[in-house]
Amino acid sequence: MASAKTRGLLSLLLILPLITLASATTGIRLGIIRKPSLDVAIFREAPAFRNGDACQPAEKIHIAMTLDSNYLRGTMAAVLSILQHSTCPECIEFHFLWARFEPEVLSNIKSAFPYLKFNVYRFDSNRVRGKISKSIRQALDQPLNYARIYLADIIPADVKRVLYLDSDLVVVDDVAKLWKVDLQGKVLAAPEYCHANFSKYFTESFWSDQMFSKTFEGRKPCYFNTGVMVVDVEKWRQGEYTKQMEEWMVVQKQKRIYHLGSLPPFLLVLAGDIRAVDHRWNQHGLGGDNLEGKCRSLHPGPISLLHWSGKGKPWLRLDSRKPCTVDHLWAPYDLYRSSAHYLEE
Repeated sequence: MASAKTRGLLSLLLILPLITLASATTGIRLGIIRKPSLDVAIFREAPAFRNGDACQPAEKIHIAMTLDSNYLRGTMAAVLSILQHSTCPECIEFHFLWARFEPEVLSNIKSAFPYLKFNVYRFDSNRVRGKISKSIRQALDQPLNYARIYLADIIPADVKRVLYLDSDLVVVDDVAKLWKVDLQGKVLAAPEYCHANFSKYFTESFWSDQMFSKTFEGRKPCYFNTGVMVVDVEKWRQGEYTKQMEEWMVVQKQKRIYHLGSLPPFLLVLAGDIRAVDHRWNQHGLGGDNLEGKCRSLHPGPISLLHWSGKGKPWLRLDSRKPCTVDHLWAPYDLYRSSAHYLEE
């Protein structure tokens, strides 16, 4: 018969999982999703979405996203929103990039989306570790944030075009409309924001250097957000755009010429030379100010995609019971099990 001490230890071991579960469902800020048991899904199963009668199964839409446990909740919401608003959801194939194998992440995707067509690829963090320089926000310094630069090297060669999307957004329109945009010979399409102060994305050291300051000669550079991009990956490979961006990253290590993470290399190589698409496809900045995380309201005009770029993420603010108004537009797509009460309020 077990001793009293042994029985006490067994009781404690039985209680600990319950304590962990309780703390995850009481509205505490969830910066990192606690690793669940592989046989217990922490996300609800999404409905099955089927193609309309006019869909051609052979016409695939390729969507690339990064994948890790910290942003899994956002990824799940993004995938649900894409499928829910698509006329041909069964024609969509996802390409997930992750830095390390996380079995619980994979099991949750499979359980939440049993019919999802997707592939997972490993992004070798060593490709960028020596090239990353400290930025204004720690999240921007993660190697996986740079995977978009290497997208053409990672996905299969038979994929000619891909739509890259961040994990902190939801799509509220048929994604095929964006996917089918005429690139007009450009390697990349994205909403442009020419009213933004372009010079602020680079340091005084950059603009005061005669050689660097000539980088944009012959172009009219405008800011564009790299969280929503249609990319001609075949043209990307041919133009060796990854190599061009890596060269700027090396310069950044030697002489600090910008403050943000993977965005400036895109601007240095492509700003002023992309296919601009309607702003409705990236209502960005909803996460708030990068330094203070203040709430932001929607910009006027039609909206096809809501993007919580910036410091604040909707799932964290909802859990803390201090959401911004726009966060309630994200909540209906949240498949996290403890979030069901948000939809009932």
